[in-house]
Amino acid sequence: MSRHRAYLDYNATAPLHPDARAAMIAALDQPGNASSVHAEGRRARQLVSTARASVARLCGADPAHVVFVASATEAANHLLAPAYRMGRAPLRHSRLFVSAVEHPCVLAGGRFDPADTGILPVDAEGRIDLAAAEQALSAHAAREQGSFLLALQLANSETGVIQPVRAVADLVHRFGGTMIVDAVQAAGRIAIDAEALGADFLFLSAHKLGGPQGAGAVIARGEMLMPEPLLRGGGQEKGHRAGTENVAAIAGFGVAAEIAAADLARSSALAAKRDRIEAHMRSEAADITIYASGVERLPNTSCFALPGLKAETAQIAFDMEGIALSAGSACSSGKIGRSHVLEAMGADADLGALRLSIGMATGEAEIEAFTAAFAKLNARRRERIAGANAA
Repeated sequence: MSRHRAYLDYNATAPLHPDARAAMIAALDQPGNASSVHAEGRRARQLVSTARASVARLCGADPAHVVFVASATEAANHLLAPAYRMGRAPLRHSRLFVSAVEHPCVLAGGRFDPADTGILPVDAEGRIDLAAAEQALSAHAAREQGSFLLALQLANSETGVIQPVRAVADLVHRFGGTMIVDAVQAAGRIAIDAEALGADFLFLSAHKLGGPQGAGAVIARGEMLMPEPLLRGGGQEKGHRAGTENVAAIAGFGVAAEIAAADLARSSALAAKRDRIEAHMRSEAADITIYASGVERLPNTSCFALPGLKAETAQIAFDMEGIALSAGSACSSGKIGRSHVLEAMGADADLGALRLSIGMATGEAEIEAFTAAFAKLNARRRERIAGANAA
């Protein structure tokens, strides 16, 4: 009989919620195309409309301003573009600014030429350097180079650090730019109000909050300012994203968004689980580093490193003990390498870090399995260190 595994990698992908799965199966039994005018098409379109409203509520937005896409990566490539329209008039952004700790789909710069992308530094905790950001935007404005985009994550996928998005948005708007917020990791884990954040656009992904893989959303502040479409064709999503809607995935996304919104009231319980795990790790390993533990983080995320133990080695050891967690961010087809987030923070990127991320469904058995495995791994580490010191 196989051992029960403890899944502690929600930031990579959260388990599909049973209610979202049920909604998807029901949608798959609907034969209609959401663009068709007959009864079957109208039923499919209603499923999409219901999901649009649910995703909008999760982010404090207007359903009319939600555009469904296939992933957060598509959303980033859709938004990070020089060519926009303000109503019917073209608007060109001459530069893109991103923080040094962004997800690779943002760091890649979307449709901008790499020469037109500026990287903004962060502090030792991984928060954007506001003074450096202001200096960069001021210099851009002084050169009269036109409008610009600035993309900033609401929460980091590796450390869980929450960025001062509103303060940055105020800077961006003061200098005449457009603010794009990556809310992928934050959605469903902390309360989001797109208007209060000052976001012109934000984007999210269904599979991070209990929905299916293969569905995402772009949420705009209004309908006047929009990027030129990345995908052109039949005019779906008001012409912003062509292609037949993935009704089943969108339906699952909507249900997952409803559940995530309801679960926000229990975020303190999620943080309490995370804090118990960290307290155990500190009691076992006094020399552990828990990154950004002194600043505001997502309630479900812990990023840590143990001296003398490579993250890749530890990840394999945990996997053999039945524990699934990540060495950094799972975003490059399983490739493990130096963390650009740790590098930007000035941390030891060679050693690497492990990321533990939990969800509402994480139970006591899983927590106990992790703490037992951690104690076992740390004991072996201490033995190696003692042996090396004695040699």
